[in-house]
Amino acid sequence: MAVDSAKLKEEERAAYLLDAQTKAVHLFEEIERDLIRPGVSEKALSQEIHELGTKRHGIKTHWHKRVIRSGPNTLMPYDENPPDRIIQPDDILFVDLGPVFEAWEADFGRTFVLGDDSIKKKLRDALEPTWNTVKSRFRENPDMTGQELYAIACDEAQQAGWEFGGHLAGHLVGCFPHERIPRDKISLYIVQANKERMSRLDGDGQKRHWILEIHLVDRARQIGGFYEQLLTID
Repeated sequence: MAVDSAKLKEEERAAYLLDAQTKAVHLFEEIERDLIRPGVSEKALSQEIHELGTKRHGIKTHWHKRVIRSGPNTLMPYDENPPDRIIQPDDILFVDLGPVFEAWEADFGRTFVLGDDSIKKKLRDALEPTWNTVKSRFRENPDMTGQELYAIACDEAQQAGWEFGGHLAGHLVGCFPHERIPRDKISLYIVQANKERMSRLDGDGQKRHWILEIHLVDRARQIGGFYEQLLTID
């Protein structure tokens, strides 16, 4: 469905994006209930998720690659493509998806733990509180730059007892395909080099909406966890 988002009111755009995220939540609930298990490869799980999304949730495309990482692969940031791996009975793993629902993008990531390893559970359970703290600090100053928010994400990761695992802490999201600048991996991303205000409007004079992603890692134990969702819409 083609949508001219420039003609929509801000309340409508926000509602569409929040609806897309709500649908992603339902998808992830099914993924956790029906698909997350040991003995399956990351690649095979990715294909099963694709089939589930197509058959039960009407997803025809994802705006970014499906990311399933387990064990030591959870240390790898998005841009990496580690070797396929079989999920183990005591693994930690995360799923990062960018499904498009009708014309609107979601970007959603969650972490799962198989077995009873207390450190892996501690890492998983640190993700949401860290995300919420970073969001709260952003809300105190929504005019901050991407550089400032990235520094906050790294600081809060350290305060929680972990290391921030990625070179970015988020990006834009919107009507598919969202705004991009060719060959520019700074201006529209929450990265150390972005000195632009996150509150600046887009080329149509509309508010930009952002995804916040938290990637916590323990390099000594070779484990990581990931959590992402909408930052600028509740």
